[in-house]
Amino acid sequence: MDSQQIHRGLEGITVAETRLSDIDGENGELFIAGFPVEELATNATYEETLFLLLNDRLPTAAEYESFRDELATRRGITEETRALLEQAAAEEEPPMDALRMGLAAATLGDDGDAPEEKAKRAIAVVPTVIATYWRYRRGAEPVDPDPGLGHAANYLYMLNGEEPDEAAVRGVETYLNTVVDHGLNASTFTARVVVSTESDVISAATAAVGTLKGPLHGGAPGPVLDMLQEVHERGEPEAHVRDTLDAGERLMGFGHRVYDVRDPRAAVLSTAAERFYGESGDSDFFETVTTFERTAADVLAQERPNLSLETNVEYYTAALLNGVGIPRDLFTTTFAAARVGGWMAHSLEQLADNRIIRPRSRHTGTHGRTWTPREERAVSSQPL
Repeated sequence: MDSQQIHRGLEGITVAETRLSDIDGENGELFIAGFPVEELATNATYEETLFLLLNDRLPTAAEYESFRDELATRRGITEETRALLEQAAAEEEPPMDALRMGLAAATLGDDGDAPEEKAKRAIAVVPTVIATYWRYRRGAEPVDPDPGLGHAANYLYMLNGEEPDEAAVRGVETYLNTVVDHGLNASTFTARVVVSTESDVISAATAAVGTLKGPLHGGAPGPVLDMLQEVHERGEPEAHVRDTLDAGERLMGFGHRVYDVRDPRAAVLSTAAERFYGESGDSDFFETVTTFERTAADVLAQERPNLSLETNVEYYTAALLNGVGIPRDLFTTTFAAARVGGWMAHSLEQLADNRIIRPRSRHTGTHGRTWTPREERAVSSQPL
Protein backbone atom coordinates (compact mmCIF):
# COMPACT_ATOMS: atom_id res chain seq x y z
CA MET A 1 0.00 0.00 0.00
CA ASP A 2 1.22 3.49 -0.88
CA SER A 3 2.28 5.01 2.44
CA GLN A 4 1.44 8.45 1.07
CA GLN A 5 -2.07 7.58 -0.09
CA ILE A 6 -4.65 9.63 1.79
CA HIS A 7 -7.64 7.82 3.32
CA ARG A 8 -9.74 10.70 4.58
CA GLY A 9 -11.43 9.83 7.84
CA LEU A 10 -9.32 6.63 7.84
CA GLU A 11 -12.09 5.10 5.72
CA GLY A 12 -11.30 1.52 4.73
CA ILE A 13 -8.23 1.33 6.99
CA THR A 14 -8.00 -1.51 9.53
CA VAL A 15 -6.00 -0.49 12.58
CA ALA A 16 -6.99 -3.01 15.25
CA GLU A 17 -8.21 -6.54 15.87
CA THR A 18 -11.19 -7.00 18.18
CA ARG A 19 -13.47 -9.75 19.44
CA LEU A 20 -16.02 -7.25 20.78
CA SER A 21 -18.29 -6.55 17.82
CA ASP A 22 -18.51 -7.31 14.12
CA ILE A 23 -20.45 -5.31 11.54
CA ASP A 24 -21.66 -6.74 8.24
CA GLY A 25 -22.81 -3.57 6.52
CA GLU A 26 -23.73 -5.27 3.26
CA ASN A 27 -26.15 -7.70 4.87
CA GLY A 28 -27.22 -5.49 7.77
CA GLU A 29 -25.91 -7.65 10.60
CA LEU A 30 -24.26 -6.77 13.90
CA PHE A 31 -22.71 -9.27 16.30
CA ILE A 32 -21.83 -8.32 19.87
CA ALA A 33 -19.17 -10.71 21.24
CA GLY A 34 -20.51 -13.33 18.86
CA PHE A 35 -24.22 -12.83 19.56
CA PRO A 36 -26.58 -11.35 16.96
CA VAL A 37 -27.59 -7.97 18.37
CA GLU A 38 -31.27 -8.87 18.20
CA GLU A 39 -30.72 -11.93 20.43
CA LEU A 40 -28.46 -10.28 22.99
CA ALA A 41 -30.31 -6.98 23.26
CA THR A 42 -33.70 -8.53 23.92
CA ASN A 43 -32.57 -11.16 26.43
CA ALA A 44 -29.64 -9.80 28.43
CA THR A 45 -29.47 -7.31 31.24
CA TYR A 46 -26.91 -4.59 30.69
CA GLU A 47 -24.75 -6.14 33.40
CA GLU A 48 -24.73 -9.45 31.51
CA THR A 49 -23.70 -7.67 28.33
CA LEU A 50 -20.91 -5.84 30.16
CA PHE A 51 -19.64 -9.07 31.71
CA LEU A 52 -19.68 -10.65 28.25
CA LEU A 53 -17.65 -7.81 26.74
CA LEU A 54 -15.13 -7.81 29.55
CA ASN A 55 -14.77 -11.60 29.91
CA ASP A 56 -15.78 -13.01 26.51
CA ARG A 57 -18.48 -15.22 28.06
CA LEU A 58 -21.78 -14.89 29.84
CA PRO A 59 -21.67 -15.00 33.66
CA THR A 60 -22.93 -17.80 35.82
CA ALA A 61 -25.74 -16.92 38.21
CA ALA A 62 -23.25 -16.37 41.05
CA GLU A 63 -20.89 -14.35 38.87
CA TYR A 64 -23.77 -12.22 37.68
CA GLU A 65 -24.84 -11.31 41.21
CA SER A 66 -21.26 -10.55 42.22
CA PHE A 67 -20.62 -8.41 39.14
CA ARG A 68 -23.89 -6.54 39.56
CA ASP A 69 -23.05 -5.78 43.19
CA GLU A 70 -19.54 -4.68 42.25
CA LEU A 71 -20.87 -2.16 39.76
CA ALA A 72 -23.50 -0.93 42.22
CA THR A 73 -20.87 -0.18 44.87
CA ARG A 74 -18.99 2.03 42.37
CA ARG A 75 -21.92 4.32 41.51
CA GLY A 76 -21.38 6.98 44.15
CA ILE A 77 -19.79 10.38 43.55
CA THR A 78 -18.13 12.73 46.03
CA GLU A 79 -19.62 15.95 47.41
CA GLU A 80 -16.99 17.85 45.44
CA THR A 81 -18.22 16.27 42.21
CA ARG A 82 -21.81 17.05 43.16
CA ALA A 83 -20.84 20.67 43.71
CA LEU A 84 -19.19 20.76 40.30
CA LEU A 85 -22.33 19.38 38.65
CA GLU A 86 -24.53 21.78 40.60
CA GLN A 87 -22.50 24.69 39.26
CA ALA A 88 -22.63 23.25 35.74
CA ALA A 89 -26.42 23.07 36.03
CA ALA A 90 -26.65 26.61 37.43
CA GLU A 91 -24.62 27.92 34.49
CA GLU A 92 -26.75 25.84 32.11
CA GLU A 93 -23.80 23.98 30.70
CA PRO A 94 -24.87 21.44 28.05
CA PRO A 95 -25.44 17.91 29.40
CA MET A 96 -22.47 16.45 27.53
CA ASP A 97 -20.19 19.12 28.99
CA ALA A 98 -21.45 18.27 32.46
CA LEU A 99 -20.84 14.58 31.80
CA ARG A 100 -17.30 15.34 30.67
CA MET A 101 -16.64 17.27 33.87
CA GLY A 102 -18.18 14.68 36.16
CA LEU A 103 -16.57 11.70 34.49
CA ALA A 104 -13.15 13.33 34.63
CA ALA A 105 -13.63 13.51 38.41
CA ALA A 106 -14.47 9.79 38.66
CA THR A 107 -11.13 9.00 40.27
CA LEU A 108 -12.22 11.04 43.31
CA GLY A 109 -13.61 8.72 45.96
CA ASP A 110 -12.41 5.62 44.14
CA ASP A 111 -9.49 3.55 45.37
CA GLY A 112 -9.23 1.16 42.43
CA ASP A 113 -5.87 1.35 40.70
CA ALA A 114 -5.98 -1.47 38.14
CA PRO A 115 -7.34 -0.58 34.68
CA GLU A 116 -10.07 -3.21 35.10
CA GLU A 117 -11.25 -1.57 38.32
CA LYS A 118 -11.19 1.92 36.84
CA ALA A 119 -13.14 0.63 33.82
CA LYS A 120 -15.91 -0.61 36.12
CA ARG A 121 -15.88 2.72 37.92
CA ALA A 122 -16.34 4.62 34.64
CA ILE A 123 -19.25 2.39 33.60
CA ALA A 124 -20.94 2.64 36.98
CA VAL A 125 -20.55 6.37 37.53
CA VAL A 126 -21.78 7.74 34.19
CA PRO A 127 -25.51 7.37 35.00
CA THR A 128 -24.97 8.98 38.40
CA VAL A 129 -23.23 11.99 36.86
CA ILE A 130 -25.99 12.43 34.27
CA ALA A 131 -28.84 12.10 36.78
CA THR A 132 -27.21 14.35 39.38
CA TYR A 133 -26.67 17.13 36.86
CA TRP A 134 -30.19 16.76 35.48
CA ARG A 135 -31.83 16.90 38.90
CA TYR A 136 -29.96 20.11 39.64
CA ARG A 137 -31.00 21.52 36.25
CA ARG A 138 -34.62 20.89 37.19
CA GLY A 139 -34.23 22.53 40.59
CA ALA A 140 -34.46 19.22 42.47
CA GLU A 141 -32.08 17.53 44.88
CA PRO A 142 -30.09 14.59 43.49
CA VAL A 143 -31.23 11.06 44.26
CA ASP A 144 -28.64 8.68 45.64
CA PRO A 145 -28.06 5.45 43.72
CA ASP A 146 -30.05 2.44 44.91
CA PRO A 147 -27.74 -0.61 45.14
CA GLY A 148 -30.77 -2.88 45.07
CA LEU A 149 -31.68 -1.84 41.54
CA GLY A 150 -30.06 -2.99 38.32
CA HIS A 151 -28.08 -0.61 36.15
CA ALA A 152 -30.95 0.44 33.86
CA ALA A 153 -33.56 0.68 36.61
CA ASN A 154 -31.24 2.69 38.83
CA TYR A 155 -30.61 5.20 36.04
CA LEU A 156 -34.33 5.87 35.66
CA TYR A 157 -34.73 5.97 39.45
CA MET A 158 -32.01 8.60 39.87
CA LEU A 159 -33.51 10.71 37.09
CA ASN A 160 -37.09 10.67 38.31
CA GLY A 161 -36.88 9.94 42.03
CA GLU A 162 -39.23 6.97 41.91
CA GLU A 163 -38.79 3.32 41.10
CA PRO A 164 -39.57 2.85 37.39
CA ASP A 165 -42.08 0.41 35.96
CA GLU A 166 -40.92 -2.80 34.35
CA ALA A 167 -41.81 -1.73 30.79
CA ALA A 168 -39.62 1.38 30.99
CA VAL A 169 -36.71 -0.58 32.48
CA ARG A 170 -36.93 -3.19 29.74
CA GLY A 171 -36.99 -0.46 27.11
CA VAL A 172 -33.88 1.24 28.52
CA GLU A 173 -32.13 -2.10 29.01
CA THR A 174 -32.75 -3.04 25.38
CA TYR A 175 -31.40 0.32 24.24
CA LEU A 176 -28.24 0.06 26.36
CA ASN A 177 -27.52 -3.42 25.01
CA THR A 178 -28.22 -2.45 21.42
CA VAL A 179 -25.76 0.43 21.25
CA VAL A 180 -23.11 -0.74 23.74
CA ASP A 181 -20.55 -1.36 21.01
CA HIS A 182 -20.37 -0.77 17.27
CA GLY A 183 -16.97 -1.40 15.77
CA LEU A 184 -14.28 1.25 15.63
CA ASN A 185 -16.54 4.30 15.61
CA ALA A 186 -15.09 7.74 16.33
CA SER A 187 -15.46 7.72 20.11
CA THR A 188 -14.28 4.12 20.49
CA PHE A 189 -11.26 4.82 18.30
CA THR A 190 -10.51 7.87 20.44
CA ALA A 191 -10.58 5.75 23.59
CA ARG A 192 -8.15 3.26 22.06
CA VAL A 193 -5.82 6.05 20.92
CA VAL A 194 -5.70 7.48 24.45
CA VAL A 195 -4.88 4.21 26.20
CA SER A 196 -2.39 3.28 23.49
CA THR A 197 -0.16 5.98 25.01
CA GLU A 198 -0.46 4.05 28.31
CA SER A 199 -2.71 6.74 29.72
CA ASP A 200 -5.53 5.64 32.06
CA VAL A 201 -8.99 4.42 31.10
CA ILE A 202 -10.81 7.31 32.84
CA SER A 203 -8.93 9.67 30.53
CA ALA A 204 -9.92 7.44 27.62
CA ALA A 205 -13.59 7.58 28.62
CA THR A 206 -13.46 11.36 29.08
CA ALA A 207 -11.91 11.81 25.64
CA ALA A 208 -14.54 9.52 24.15
CA VAL A 209 -17.29 11.67 25.67
CA GLY A 210 -15.75 14.70 23.97
CA THR A 211 -15.86 12.83 20.65
CA LEU A 212 -19.43 11.65 21.13
CA LYS A 213 -20.52 15.23 21.79
CA GLY A 214 -19.98 16.09 18.13
CA PRO A 215 -23.28 16.24 16.18
CA LEU A 216 -21.89 13.96 13.46
CA HIS A 217 -21.51 11.13 15.96
CA GLY A 218 -24.01 11.12 18.80
CA GLY A 219 -26.37 14.03 18.33
CA ALA A 220 -28.95 12.80 15.81
CA PRO A 221 -31.76 11.33 17.99
CA GLY A 222 -32.76 14.75 19.36
CA PRO A 223 -33.43 16.26 15.92
CA VAL A 224 -35.18 13.01 14.93
CA LEU A 225 -37.60 13.44 17.83
CA ASP A 226 -38.20 17.07 16.85
CA MET A 227 -39.03 15.92 13.34
CA LEU A 228 -41.37 13.15 14.50
CA GLN A 229 -43.21 15.42 16.92
CA GLU A 230 -43.66 18.04 14.22
CA VAL A 231 -45.06 15.45 11.81
CA HIS A 232 -47.29 14.05 14.54
CA GLU A 233 -48.79 17.49 15.19
CA ARG A 234 -48.91 18.69 11.59
CA GLY A 235 -49.57 15.47 9.69
CA GLU A 236 -48.57 15.29 6.01
CA PRO A 237 -45.48 13.07 6.35
CA GLU A 238 -44.83 12.99 2.60
CA ALA A 239 -44.84 16.78 2.39
CA HIS A 240 -42.31 16.94 5.22
CA VAL A 241 -39.98 14.50 3.47
CA ARG A 242 -40.20 16.30 0.13
CA ASP A 243 -39.77 19.73 1.70
CA THR A 244 -36.65 18.51 3.50
CA LEU A 245 -35.13 17.03 0.35
CA ASP A 246 -36.06 20.06 -1.78
CA ALA A 247 -34.28 22.28 0.74
CA GLY A 248 -31.14 20.17 0.31
CA GLU A 249 -31.24 19.08 3.93
CA ARG A 250 -30.56 15.68 5.41
CA LEU A 251 -33.55 13.61 6.47
CA MET A 252 -32.66 12.74 10.04
CA GLY A 253 -32.77 9.08 11.02
CA PHE A 254 -32.13 7.68 7.56
CA GLY A 255 -28.87 6.36 6.11
CA HIS A 256 -25.73 5.14 7.84
CA ARG A 257 -22.09 5.21 6.82
CA VAL A 258 -21.47 1.49 7.33
CA TYR A 259 -24.81 -0.10 6.36
CA ASP A 260 -25.99 -0.64 2.79
CA VAL A 261 -29.37 -1.81 4.10
CA ARG A 262 -31.50 -1.09 7.16
CA ASP A 263 -29.48 -0.70 10.34
CA PRO A 264 -30.06 -3.93 12.34
CA ARG A 265 -30.20 -1.90 15.54
CA ALA A 266 -33.19 -0.02 14.13
CA ALA A 267 -35.02 -3.35 13.85
CA VAL A 268 -34.26 -4.19 17.49
CA LEU A 269 -35.33 -0.80 18.79
CA SER A 270 -38.45 -0.64 16.61
CA THR A 271 -39.62 -3.90 18.16
CA ALA A 272 -38.82 -2.61 21.64
CA ALA A 273 -40.62 0.67 20.96
CA GLU A 274 -43.66 -1.10 19.55
CA ARG A 275 -43.85 -3.25 22.68
CA PHE A 276 -43.48 -0.27 24.99
CA TYR A 277 -46.00 1.98 23.26
CA GLY A 278 -48.44 -0.91 23.07
CA GLU A 279 -48.21 -1.40 26.83
CA SER A 280 -48.25 2.32 27.66
CA GLY A 281 -51.30 3.06 25.54
CA ASP A 282 -49.71 5.90 23.55
CA SER A 283 -50.12 4.13 20.24
CA ASP A 284 -51.00 7.30 18.27
CA PHE A 285 -47.46 8.67 18.39
CA PHE A 286 -45.93 5.32 17.50
CA GLU A 287 -48.30 5.05 14.54
CA THR A 288 -46.85 8.35 13.32
CA VAL A 289 -43.34 6.91 13.73
CA THR A 290 -44.04 3.82 11.62
CA THR A 291 -46.09 5.70 9.02
CA PHE A 292 -43.36 8.28 8.57
CA GLU A 293 -40.74 5.54 8.15
CA ARG A 294 -42.72 3.88 5.37
CA THR A 295 -43.47 7.18 3.66
CA ALA A 296 -39.88 8.40 3.87
CA ALA A 297 -38.54 5.11 2.52
CA ASP A 298 -40.85 5.33 -0.50
CA VAL A 299 -39.96 8.96 -1.26
CA LEU A 300 -36.23 8.37 -0.78
CA ALA A 301 -36.36 5.39 -3.14
CA GLN A 302 -37.92 7.67 -5.76
CA GLU A 303 -35.79 10.76 -5.22
CA ARG A 304 -32.45 9.20 -4.25
CA PRO A 305 -32.48 5.83 -6.06
CA ASN A 306 -28.70 5.55 -6.12
CA LEU A 307 -28.30 5.94 -2.36
CA SER A 308 -29.05 3.50 0.46
CA LEU A 309 -31.06 5.62 2.88
CA GLU A 310 -32.95 3.23 5.10
CA THR A 311 -33.77 3.70 8.77
CA ASN A 312 -30.81 3.91 11.14
CA VAL A 313 -30.45 3.44 14.87
CA GLU A 314 -31.12 7.09 15.69
CA TYR A 315 -34.67 6.95 14.32
CA TYR A 316 -36.02 4.41 16.77
CA THR A 317 -33.69 5.59 19.53
CA ALA A 318 -35.67 8.83 19.51
CA ALA A 319 -39.01 7.03 19.62
CA LEU A 320 -38.01 4.59 22.34
CA LEU A 321 -36.16 6.97 24.67
CA ASN A 322 -38.95 9.51 24.42
CA GLY A 323 -41.47 6.82 25.29
CA VAL A 324 -39.67 5.57 28.39
CA GLY A 325 -39.31 9.10 29.72
CA ILE A 326 -35.71 10.05 28.94
CA PRO A 327 -35.69 13.83 28.33
CA ARG A 328 -34.69 14.87 24.81
CA ASP A 329 -31.73 16.85 26.17
CA LEU A 330 -30.33 13.64 27.67
CA PHE A 331 -30.46 11.48 24.55
CA THR A 332 -26.74 11.82 23.79
CA THR A 333 -25.67 11.40 27.42
CA THR A 334 -27.81 8.26 27.60
CA PHE A 335 -26.00 7.05 24.49
CA ALA A 336 -22.78 7.61 26.45
CA ALA A 337 -24.19 5.65 29.40
CA ALA A 338 -24.53 2.70 27.04
CA ARG A 339 -21.40 3.09 24.93
CA VAL A 340 -19.06 3.57 27.92
CA GLY A 341 -19.19 -0.22 28.29
CA GLY A 342 -17.81 -0.60 24.78
CA TRP A 343 -15.22 2.13 25.33
CA MET A 344 -13.90 0.39 28.41
CA ALA A 345 -13.86 -3.06 26.84
CA HIS A 346 -11.93 -1.68 23.86
CA SER A 347 -9.53 0.17 26.15
CA LEU A 348 -8.71 -3.01 28.05
CA GLU A 349 -8.39 -4.94 24.80
CA GLN A 350 -5.96 -2.31 23.50
CA LEU A 351 -3.86 -2.49 26.66
CA ALA A 352 -3.66 -6.28 26.48
CA ASP A 353 -1.62 -6.13 23.26
CA ASN A 354 -0.65 -2.51 22.98
CA ARG A 355 1.17 -0.56 20.34
CA ILE A 356 0.85 3.21 20.32
CA ILE A 357 -1.50 4.38 17.57
CA ARG A 358 0.53 6.75 15.41
CA PRO A 359 -0.72 7.31 11.86
CA ARG A 360 1.11 9.51 9.38
CA SER A 361 0.13 12.67 7.56
CA ARG A 362 1.12 14.10 4.19
CA HIS A 363 2.75 17.52 4.34
CA THR A 364 1.18 20.10 1.99
CA GLY A 365 2.99 23.21 3.20
CA THR A 366 6.18 24.86 1.94
CA HIS A 367 9.90 24.43 2.65
CA GLY A 368 12.83 26.81 2.54
CA ARG A 369 11.41 29.83 4.33
CA THR A 370 13.93 32.26 5.84
CA TRP A 371 13.52 34.24 9.03
CA THR A 372 12.73 37.97 8.76
CA PRO A 373 13.14 40.24 11.83
CA ARG A 374 9.83 41.58 13.11
CA GLU A 375 10.54 45.22 12.24
CA GLU A 376 11.36 44.31 8.63
CA ARG A 377 8.18 42.33 7.92
CA ALA A 378 5.71 43.73 5.41
CA VAL A 379 2.03 43.85 6.32
CA SER A 380 0.43 40.62 5.13
CA SER A 381 -2.57 40.76 2.87
CA GLN A 382 -3.68 37.39 4.14
CA PRO A 383 -6.24 37.18 6.99
CA LEU A 384 -4.97 35.91 10.33
